[in-house]
Amino acid sequence: MPAVIAHELPSPVPLDEIAACPVTDLFRRIGDKWSMLVVILLGKRAYRYNELHRSIEGVSQRMLTRTLRTLEDDGFVRREVYPSVPPSVEYSLTPLGVSLLAPLSALAEWAVANASPTSSGPTA
Repeated sequence: MPAVIAHELPSPVPLDEIAACPVTDLFRRIGDKWSMLVVILLGKRAYRYNELHRSIEGVSQRMLTRTLRTLEDDGFVRREVYPSVPPSVEYSLTPLGVSLLAPLSALAEWAVANASPTSSGPTA
């Protein structure tokens, strides 16, 4: 039995337990529109901000900045400032961010394998 199923949950599950659960935090992070795309791109190599912005069609500068800050606050992304004129900034994954790539890949493979040909989501 998978560990997620084997874990005993109270019935009903209290809201404060849901809010305090690290799994809930992770699902919020991977469930937003841009975070996992940024993690995947940074999993290939480090990017400067404008290069990363050009690599993601449709993301605004404001949203990319917020996404990078949140990923940095969560410990997934490292922001390195190089002393130059003007200063250059490079983003890369931290070891924690790199460790997210394997489970993220497994989840992505599952989604692709179970997607119906006429929809963008898993089949029921």
